[in-house]
Amino acid sequence: MSKVVLGVTGSIAAYKAAELVRLMKRREWDVQVIMTKAATQFIGPLTLRTLSGNPVACEMFPEMAPAEVPHIELSDWGDCVVVAPGTANVIAKAALGLSDDLLSCTLLSCAVPIVIAPAMNVKMWDHPATQANIAILKERGVTVLDVGEGDLACGYQGRGRLIDLETIIAAVESVL
Repeated sequence: MSKVVLGVTGSIAAYKAAELVRLMKRREWDVQVIMTKAATQFIGPLTLRTLSGNPVACEMFPEMAPAEVPHIELSDWGDCVVVAPGTANVIAKAALGLSDDLLSCTLLSCAVPIVIAPAMNVKMWDHPATQANIAILKERGVTVLDVGEGDLACGYQGRGRLIDLETIIAAVESVL
């Protein structure tokens, strides 16, 4: 059974993580979810815990801390780490090696394949800083998927939508 760590970030597309977990479970993958604090504003940890069958990690320093260091334990546990949706913020942290929350620490300590499925406003997607950060990640061997195009939650139209979930699954299958 493949083990997938799914990082969910603070994008309106975070609600799609529920269906992504379902698709992963249909393939009999064991899924551990990490949510950023911002992600919990868009979808509740209880939803992802119920669908994954595993506790959801949200805090870098949980009150009931396990004996292991959470970000090291999670990066060691998975066969790959998937970030979907991946915000410009998390992409920048990963590219620069910043690690100020559980997800960014997990990405920095990760020695397994990483897949990032970005989702953001078209202006953020097109910004030279975002494109430079994506180039850095790709140069390091991270699989950064393209974005979809169409209506965005902010009212804009253009590129920046989270790509189709089956495309994300196919990318994960290719790195497992």
